[in-house]
Amino acid sequence: MKLFVDCDSCPSQVREIIIKASERTKSPSFFVANHKIPHSTNAYTHDIIVEEGKDKADDYIVDHATERDIAVTRDILLAQRLVERKVAVVNDRGTQYTAENIRERVSIRNYMLELAQNGLKTEDVSSFGRKELYQFANAFDALVTRKLKEEKDES
Repeated sequence: MKLFVDCDSCPSQVREIIIKASERTKSPSFFVANHKIPHSTNAYTHDIIVEEGKDKADDYIVDHATERDIAVTRDILLAQRLVERKVAVVNDRGTQYTAENIRERVSIRNYMLELAQNGLKTEDVSSFGRKELYQFANAFDALVTRKLKEEKDES
């Protein structure tokens, strides 16, 4: 199991949870962005700096993640690409994206984008606090536990 993080918009507290899980499970974690994002390190953390450009970090994650891995992103379109490849995906608020819910999430994203492009103000949900961090930690831990169990069952 490898952990992939779309690091550009990932809160520092979420990065720290991922780093601790990486060390605890001895699973490599890859923090992917087009510039260095500060975080603590251990023997299992790796920074992947991609070139500037639209979707370069996304493309790296899609090209390297497999169905044995977990990806953390708030980018719905990246999540869709990963779900299509059967990668487990969770956002920084603990929402897991699945084959059952990703189309609806993409549709909502597109609708909200269309409203914004037409000058209509949409609800801002940018606050990130203890509740969101707790929800992420629980969802991420459940995914890690499930993936480790799947690995054990396969061997």
